[in-house]
Amino acid sequence: MLVYRPSGLSTRRLLLSFLFVAAWDAGSGQVHYSVPEEAKHGTFVGRIAQDLGLELAELVPRLFRIASKGRGDFLEVNLQNGILFVNSRIDREELCGRSAECSIHLEVIVEQPLQVFHVEVEVKDINDNRPVFSTSEQKLSILESQPLDSRFPLEGASDPDIGENAMLTYGLSSNEFFTLDIINKKDKGKLPVLVLSKLLDREENPQLRLLLTATDGGKPELTGSVTLVILVLDANDNAPVFDQTVYEVKMYENSANQTLVIWLNASDADEGINKEVIYSFSSLVPPTIRRKFLINERTGEVRINDAIDFEDSNTYEIHVDVTDKGNLPMVGHCTILVEILDENDNSPEVVVTSLALPVREDAQVGTVISLISVSDRDSGANGQVTCSLTPESPFKLVPTFKNYYSLVLDGVLDRESEANYEVVVTARDGGSPSLLATASVSVEVADVNDNAPAFVQPKYTVFVKENNPPGCHIFTVSARDADAQENALVSYSLVERRVGERALSSYVSVHAESGKVYALQPLDHEELELLQFQVSARDAGVPPLGSNVTLQLFVLDENDNAPALLPPGPGGGPSALSQVVSRSVGAGHVVAKVRAVDADSGYNAWLSYELQPAAGGARSPFRVGLYTGEISTTRALDEADAPRQRLLVLVKDHGEPALTATATVLLSLEDSGQAPKASSRALSGAAGAETALVDVNVYLIIAICAVSSLLVLTLLLYTALRCSAPPSEGACGPVKPRLVCSSAVGSWSFSQERRQRVCSGEGPPKTDLIAFSPSVPPGLNSGDIGDQQEFCENVSTSLSCVQLFVTPWTVASPASPSMGFSRQEYWSGLPFPSPVDLPDTGIEPGSPTLEADTLTSEPPGNNTITEIRIKFFFFLCC
Repeated sequence: MLVYRPSGLSTRRLLLSFLFVAAWDAGSGQVHYSVPEEAKHGTFVGRIAQDLGLELAELVPRLFRIASKGRGDFLEVNLQNGILFVNSRIDREELCGRSAECSIHLEVIVEQPLQVFHVEVEVKDINDNRPVFSTSEQKLSILESQPLDSRFPLEGASDPDIGENAMLTYGLSSNEFFTLDIINKKDKGKLPVLVLSKLLDREENPQLRLLLTATDGGKPELTGSVTLVILVLDANDNAPVFDQTVYEVKMYENSANQTLVIWLNASDADEGINKEVIYSFSSLVPPTIRRKFLINERTGEVRINDAIDFEDSNTYEIHVDVTDKGNLPMVGHCTILVEILDENDNSPEVVVTSLALPVREDAQVGTVISLISVSDRDSGANGQVTCSLTPESPFKLVPTFKNYYSLVLDGVLDRESEANYEVVVTARDGGSPSLLATASVSVEVADVNDNAPAFVQPKYTVFVKENNPPGCHIFTVSARDADAQENALVSYSLVERRVGERALSSYVSVHAESGKVYALQPLDHEELELLQFQVSARDAGVPPLGSNVTLQLFVLDENDNAPALLPPGPGGGPSALSQVVSRSVGAGHVVAKVRAVDADSGYNAWLSYELQPAAGGARSPFRVGLYTGEISTTRALDEADAPRQRLLVLVKDHGEPALTATATVLLSLEDSGQAPKASSRALSGAAGAETALVDVNVYLIIAICAVSSLLVLTLLLYTALRCSAPPSEGACGPVKPRLVCSSAVGSWSFSQERRQRVCSGEGPPKTDLIAFSPSVPPGLNSGDIGDQQEFCENVSTSLSCVQLFVTPWTVASPASPSMGFSRQEYWSGLPFPSPVDLPDTGIEPGSPTLEADTLTSEPPGNNTITEIRIKFFFFLCC
């Protein structure tokens, strides 16, 4: 407590009293303090951080701050010690007027997490205002004939303080003519009245000067004074008199103009003109009241002249004089106390303070979005306000203190479903009828990266013709991200892997922004028929999210390979086919066979054979099979035929445009006694010679004749891949393979015959397999034809023969060797709906090098064949 001693005064006067209260209000979390008005800057108010349960070290990191609604910056907090102190001058009278209660409401806000506290600081009144009279001098005219005990009301003083500090007492300077009487106006204060105690004598004292002093009840006491100038007149014997000294009137605010307030009535005991009276406002009535009310000077009616608003003033004090018309007029006085009653004429006011906008869509339930304060200038039930929130939304209003609310999150947000909410806060008072006010709060939902880019399909199939130009655009992938801004910015990249001995990125690339896929080099169907890879889409969020899409790139064949002639003999080399023919053979005898292959697929690899006309137009006794390449006699040979026959065979594929090759066949015609027979035994011997080449690279073709049943095909393939033989034979002993037939519509030209033994290491090779090499083998024996025809004779023409073209090799394993396959092909448009895949499992150490187009992959753990992709070619057998 501070005590101030004014100079010249011996008593100690209280200047500043300070009372600290820090207690939590039950149920509301409210902290109360009190501070006297006019406290100096830096005056201690309370340890706010400690009372709110906050650590001093977290005030700055959590952005501790205070806000006071419309109250300036009276109070401040020292963030170093958490003390609330006075920052600027606080004048309770300026802040709250004559209101009995005066408080400063503070909102204390801390973040991370966001918390809001309410602090109420009560401003205590001190006796800092002395009583004040409206004028420095009051004049009264009093007749000398005025009887004793005549009363003369005086204008009282006013004190803007409250309570005891505004309780006034009056004193009159010492004199012999007047005493002072005090009229209590209930709770409206006191009215000083002069009482004549001794008759006046104008001739002795025409004028009196007295001092009226007003003293308040504060400690220390403060005083004010006014000079009373009393003019002694000669006048009537009787002054007009009101029937009441004080009138009390109650009326509602907003009453219409000219509404009657009161009808005054004064009487005068005189007669004649001295009895007639005139009513008027006293000179003590301020101009503000004169504007609000009118008085009829003849009738004494007091009426409303301007808007009466309870919120501006709820009481009016009107002083009225009544004067007679005597030669020396006499005056009577009364006071009208008008009490204004409240009506519900003010709508509530809503103030929204946003704290956390926009709101992240992953914000937790209970997050404070905005602070909302409501008020109503009316009183009683008319000023009691309730709030509601519309429309239905994931938010709710939580009352915090009196007319304060928090808008908090009450549900889960999803920006992709709703990016913005418009909620309306409705405040409604308790009047009848009630009034309301609304405030709109726009809550924007901020995006978080919670959606990965999504492709329309998980897999795409792309067809590209081989020999494409380098860098050509082959496809565009597109992924959509439901997020916004950088979270929806998608970039594309390849999922790198190895394709054989090369990296995937050496074949294709993808543009990071557009998703366009480019072929970096010309693709070769004969090298790579299917390239399967993945493209990854990643957004730019933190952390980034992504997804992959699979592209199956099929390289379509073009007719870019001409037919290639197979070497005519075991020695290899592109020499002409020479054959000795006996003149004794009959018509239709097969004397030779031209063999050719085409590296293309489908129709581009379907070969036909034509015999070029001989020079000079001579008719040749030979012809060539259109699709078999077999050269046979058209008639019996005779002596007229030249002993040396040179035949030119044109081999042509069915591509667009067609590509060709020419084979030269040299035939030597000899008599039957000299010529060895080209019998089936010779062909069989050649076939037997070929079976000796069992330890060379294994090239396999499986010939299956079945009735287009995939189940039967699967069972046959499974049986073909197992080795079983009698115990008497070796594990890889020689066997005679079965041949698959060819006919006029067959395609032996597509498969180069080279019979090999296929062994899995568990027993001798199967005897129902024939191996063909898609590359050019070192030698070929025409003796195969006889076996082939012999086999065809045993096959019903109603069956379809299936030829399987694969390139096999063996794989060594400590447990059990297994078989791997490469060079898979698939012809679309055939009866089988999709390829069957067989993953590559590796190469046995020391095996001959495979072709460049071999596809490899990691071997399965159990070294078993799980899937085969097969190229099927159908033809009518025999």
